[in-house]
Amino acid sequence: MAEAFCEKMKGDCIEAFSAGANPAPRLSRNAVKVMAEIGIDISDNTPKPISDLTGLKFDYVITLCDSVRHLTGIFPKGAKHIHHGVEDPSGFIGTIEETMNKFRQSRDQIKEYIETLPEETNG
Repeated sequence: MAEAFCEKMKGDCIEAFSAGANPAPRLSRNAVKVMAEIGIDISDNTPKPISDLTGLKFDYVITLCDSVRHLTGIFPKGAKHIHHGVEDPSGFIGTIEETMNKFRQSRDQIKEYIETLPEETNG
């Protein structure tokens, strides 16, 4: 979701790459649905491991999930690390509507954070 928001809202000043420590084999259908609700199609995106980004130089690494916050050793050297915690809705257990609301809540939190970039990286 964060990569898609960066591309849509900040593509003129941010080149974003999304990767995870242990990515799922495919995107969550719920993530695809809640992004589609606001007109952003991520259905063709695929989760990538951080190892796919080896060799790229980054100015910043921004982590959103608390589960990877402490894994700073896997981040590219020389990059400034910023953590902005957003609850990962993928493990939530509830009704379909409750689950979708959790995904919407995380989507909206990510969007609000992306709106603060790149200014947030200077603080």
